[in-house]
Amino acid sequence: MTRGYALDPQARSLLERVARAGVPPFHTLASEEVRRLFRESCRALQPAPPGVSALVDTAFEGPGGRIGARLYRPMGRGEGEALPVTVFFHGGGWTFGDLDTHDCTCRMLANFGGFAVASIDYRLAPENRFPAAVDDAFAAVRWILAEGPALGLDVRRIAVAGDSAGGNLAAAVALLARDAGIALAMQALFYPVLDLRASTPSQSEFARGYLLERETIAWTRSNYLAREADAVDPRASPLLASDHRGLAPAYIVAAGFDPLLDEGAAYADRLASAGVSVIYECFEGMVHGFITMSGVLAAGGHALYRVGYGLRQVFQALR
Repeated sequence: MTRGYALDPQARSLLERVARAGVPPFHTLASEEVRRLFRESCRALQPAPPGVSALVDTAFEGPGGRIGARLYRPMGRGEGEALPVTVFFHGGGWTFGDLDTHDCTCRMLANFGGFAVASIDYRLAPENRFPAAVDDAFAAVRWILAEGPALGLDVRRIAVAGDSAGGNLAAAVALLARDAGIALAMQALFYPVLDLRASTPSQSEFARGYLLERETIAWTRSNYLAREADAVDPRASPLLASDHRGLAPAYIVAAGFDPLLDEGAAYADRLASAGVSVIYECFEGMVHGFITMSGVLAAGGHALYRVGYGLRQVFQALR
């Protein structure tokens, strides 16, 4: 028991399973080994991928070369219908994760919400350091704006979403979109990284034993940032932006046993203070990464359903 709430029994069982397996902390391994282990973990902890009405692997030209993307159309929505779209950025500390690790997550989000999802295979660190991932993420939104009609997408209704480091990218893109005069319907942020300077109480309280370790946070940060000064750039730390007014409405999902808990709550407060519409929902018994573990953590599917429904409501209001 901590902070007045308890660890979910399914989360406790998962943590015990991980401890028995003796999985080494990611920060002790090479990037390629971490990528392999994360792919295996996602396959093991997610349910069988649900069907969708259409799935297309494609690519577009980005600032550093071709960027892969995967487009999902939900079940029950015909090819001739222009659908609103959520541009999704996968988590993985900007270092690991890909289209396949979050395939099930994107399928579920599309089906729960009844909208298209465009999952983006942005460049990873340490091979490509900040701001490469942000540049790719914003290029993805511009690509959807330019090519969306040909892809069966309604470019008047675009949202961004992501988990962990992907939530960081989604928040950064929301800032860039506002400054560029691009109206986004929503930014949906699952347990996002929002302040790369942060040393919050939750980072100390949940430093070890809850999947995301303090040392792993430091490792991914060092992979991502080429210079210490980059940590205060709002594209890396959206919480530090000087002005949050006029940003897209936000849906922020937090996990109660997560080192990143406090910065998500702080961002919700900051946005609300700036007049931005915010839904903040903390799944108190959960650990970091739970939406990609929905095969063993029922709350993962619940969170995706909640956000999918929230996005659906926003998109319907913009018709």
